[in-house]
Amino acid sequence: MNKLKVLNKITSCGVVAVVRATSKEEAMNTTEACIEGGITGIEITFTVQGADQIIRELVALYQQNNNVVIGAGTVLDAITARIAILAGAEFIVSPTFDQETAELCNLYQIPYMPGCMTITEMKQALKSGVDIIKLFPGNTFGPDWVKSVKAPLPQVNIMPTGGVDLENVAQWIKNGCVAVGVGGSLVAHAKTGEFEKMTIDARKFVEKVQQAREA
Repeated sequence: MNKLKVLNKITSCGVVAVVRATSKEEAMNTTEACIEGGITGIEITFTVQGADQIIRELVALYQQNNNVVIGAGTVLDAITARIAILAGAEFIVSPTFDQETAELCNLYQIPYMPGCMTITEMKQALKSGVDIIKLFPGNTFGPDWVKSVKAPLPQVNIMPTGGVDLENVAQWIKNGCVAVGVGGSLVAHAKTGEFEKMTIDARKFVEKVQQAREA
């Protein structure tokens, strides 16, 4: 049941912020700015030093906010996935599909979102119990590719990551994506410490997703 709740929260908001940072402070401030802007799905990547500790602190900090879900990204293997889950990660994101990681996440009923580029990879992921496919890198394909994929695989839930910005986010949603992962085009403001601008952009992303769904 908890797995279903997490998936519903991610798809309800429709935006997952991919947080890559050079420090714990930057990761925490980025997360706060995104949540303030209405993005309730936060992916802390394991390229951030001390990612598991950051996840643990964020889970504790936002445990009273029923809409926020904190997950782990750039998870390359089952060992890292287990570390993230023990830290409290509510979903796991990988740049590639890994069978052992899929099985581990299924065991603990944690949503697993692996990066896939081909129909064959997506088929294998679906057979392994994956609920949402991370189309990665999204900018290699573009929104129109989603319609082509959903012709033979109408049941697949796709979340593009890489190349999603304010100009094309609506088209991704209109073409059938259940959510989008947003990294550089959103969190780049962290490098200059302009977290207020990040909050404004986060709000724009959420608004565009909702508008695209209503359309």
